[in-house]
Amino acid sequence: IVQEIPSSSSDDECSDNSDDDSSTVELRANKLVCVEYPALVTSVDKMLETLGGEQAVSKTFANPNRRLELRYRPQDPFCHPLCGNRFTSSNLLLRVRRRVRKRDPKDAEIHMDILGVIGTTYKFQGMADFQYLAVNSEGGKYVSLYDKIILRKVENQEFFEQPMPYFLPPAIFSRLDSPVDYFYRPDIHQNCQPINNKNVIGLNRARRPHNAIFVSFIDPGVPTTCLEAARVNWLRVCQKEHDRQAEEQLRKMFESRPIWSRNAVKANINLQPDKLKLLLPVVAYYMVTGPWRSLWVRLGYDPRKSIDSKKYQLLDFRIRCSTKHGYSLSDMPVKPKRSSLNYSLPITLNKAGELVNVKPSLYDAILTPQESSYIFREGTLPPHRQMFYQLCDLDVESIKHVVDQNIGEEQVCDERDGWCVLGTKDKLRDMISAMIKKVIRDQKRKENIHHWCDVREDGNKDDEEEDEEDDFQPSEGSENEMETEILDYI
Repeated sequence: IVQEIPSSSSDDECSDNSDDDSSTVELRANKLVCVEYPALVTSVDKMLETLGGEQAVSKTFANPNRRLELRYRPQDPFCHPLCGNRFTSSNLLLRVRRRVRKRDPKDAEIHMDILGVIGTTYKFQGMADFQYLAVNSEGGKYVSLYDKIILRKVENQEFFEQPMPYFLPPAIFSRLDSPVDYFYRPDIHQNCQPINNKNVIGLNRARRPHNAIFVSFIDPGVPTTCLEAARVNWLRVCQKEHDRQAEEQLRKMFESRPIWSRNAVKANINLQPDKLKLLLPVVAYYMVTGPWRSLWVRLGYDPRKSIDSKKYQLLDFRIRCSTKHGYSLSDMPVKPKRSSLNYSLPITLNKAGELVNVKPSLYDAILTPQESSYIFREGTLPPHRQMFYQLCDLDVESIKHVVDQNIGEEQVCDERDGWCVLGTKDKLRDMISAMIKKVIRDQKRKENIHHWCDVREDGNKDDEEEDEEDDFQPSEGSENEMETEILDYI
């Protein structure tokens, strides 16, 4: 119960005969969402239509990092939206009704109800993006193109073969929807560093001081020592005993295994990613092309001259999605981190995101989440659709036999297959795809048996209890996803 004190402007007559000027209003526990609509609302239905409908508003509310989109022309697919920011609030929605007697206008009654608590408010504080209409200039007049470019029904082949003017508007015109003051001050880094004519784009951005050494497959030699700047940068951040222990551990790792992927290093060493970026160039160089591309190689070690480096070669594997392999794109167990079917523009998302908890999946029973980021074993599923494996991390006997089929007969290091037999990578991809296909089929069979047992148990309660089966939850991605990190060092 809250106390609400009415204003004493025109309602003094109602309280002349009362000693108490306050009224008691019941507070309801309804949770509401407020949208500060930037226009005069004459029709609630049309207002909701500009917001995408109740379903779109509910979907936006379910994602705390998503901004509410408003389109004043909802029927126009080329209409750029206004974006409303989400704020936490603690307001009350108060409904006030004033009843006046027709015979005596001074005799009025005021009724107040609190409909609920507003915990979330969307405010449109930014400006609208530039709008681009689908029109074409013909003979000094503008002609609409909507009927020619928007499919409203099933069209025949003639509809797609008719001549059309070029119309391809950008997804967005402005990256920001709020004005920013720019005082045209010179960049302080531009005067400190010499301008490189080869890098004309992005002169206002300071070069990342990671100082990694890049080596391609056709380079004649490999570096034996790191750059002095890389050593200085690491000494600048190596302030704690834990950092010095991590450096010693990393050196021992490269002594026992001269070639590592960054995900494998991250899974075996406890060091912050920002510091790991500075430490890796101190002990290793980065291969850009060849069988060891996107891998870190110990300084002074040339894998092109050592046959033992065959087991450290890279295998770029992508899960094949088609009915030919027993599963389609819709029922693929390993879900992608990004989907083109549910894409949001950068202006519609807040930069501050929440941590995503990785769901347990089938491979967690055999591999830990850290190991699954770079190791593959039979009976498991990769955590992502695209993986970068080293041959030594493919823990399958049949794969090892294929890799060692020319052991002792290696003569030439090929840029594509390295020290392996030509076509080995394609054969390994087929083998891994067959193993993944078998895992998915077994999982579907278990799900069908599980569903059949549930139906049978519902029909007859006296049947024996079924064996519990673990429901497979596909991974939605993790921070250990293998990726080419060359962009982090340029």
